[in-house]
Amino acid sequence: MRRTLLAVALLAAPAVAQAQPYQFTYITHGTAGAPFWQTVKNGMDEACAALAVKCQITFLQKTGNLAEELNALNAAIAQHPDGIVMTLPSDTIFTQALQDAVKDGIPIVVTNTNPKKELPGVGVLPYIGQDLEQAGYELARGLSAQFPKTGPIHVLIGVSIPGQNWAEQRAAGVERFVKEYAASNSGRDITFKRLDSGTDLAITGSRVSAYLQGNPQTTAYIDMGYWHAGVAAVLRQDNVPPGKLLMAGFDMVPAALNEMKRGYIQVQVDQQPFLQGYLPIVQLYLRAKYKLGAWDVNTGKALVGPADVDTLLKLSAEGKR
Repeated sequence: MRRTLLAVALLAAPAVAQAQPYQFTYITHGTAGAPFWQTVKNGMDEACAALAVKCQITFLQKTGNLAEELNALNAAIAQHPDGIVMTLPSDTIFTQALQDAVKDGIPIVVTNTNPKKELPGVGVLPYIGQDLEQAGYELARGLSAQFPKTGPIHVLIGVSIPGQNWAEQRAAGVERFVKEYAASNSGRDITFKRLDSGTDLAITGSRVSAYLQGNPQTTAYIDMGYWHAGVAAVLRQDNVPPGKLLMAGFDMVPAALNEMKRGYIQVQVDQQPFLQGYLPIVQLYLRAKYKLGAWDVNTGKALVGPADVDTLLKLSAEGKR
């Protein structure tokens, strides 16, 4: 009996001596019900399982509620995890909290949205996400291939949450392209207009529809997210044929892909949310375990069209795209 007990004790000893798994916190500016953020969570979960670390993710009650995200960040810092992943949709509101995290020695990785500048007392944080301004530019350029070859062009730009840097950077990229397009087509009347379009399918549909009623000459609507799918629903309800209003936006969510399949959306850009969930956890793990330095990853600006829809719908349903 003594030998048996001794053997059991020896077998158990290494497990007792092992360090606790690293703990990482992921803070978003989105809601749990958003398909995009569920794909991010799937990427995070897969990385955490592969690396045998503990992770928790924080969603908001309302998309883009900066005060709520700040509270989540402060709560995470108080728990002193081995690293924090977060979005930075504001250039200013999170600075003090991030300074506190730096003082406490907590590594921060930024994902999805980024100020693109050094924060006082924080520095330039590593960023894993899309080059937002360039993605907006490429999206507008991709859609422009379907602009009418003659006559005026009017582009409506839906700035989903004016003032938040992800929406502003994407919109700036769209504006940059439209200005270049106008300069290279100086004999044509080419204009654009910004609209506070919202982050709800029904609200965006209503606001853009109201704009179109007063501006029927509008050629294209470009959304800074996927909420133009709500515009497509209104157009279909009003018996507007697919393609009369060209539309483009971001992300491979089912609502947008289905409207692309119906012909109401022409181009989408993929920022690969699965990678935005997976890669920050890998970086924090390697920094914690091997003291490796921080690095940036551009998760892409790939444009997709109707020919890609069936494959992407399957992957989107699986939470991978």
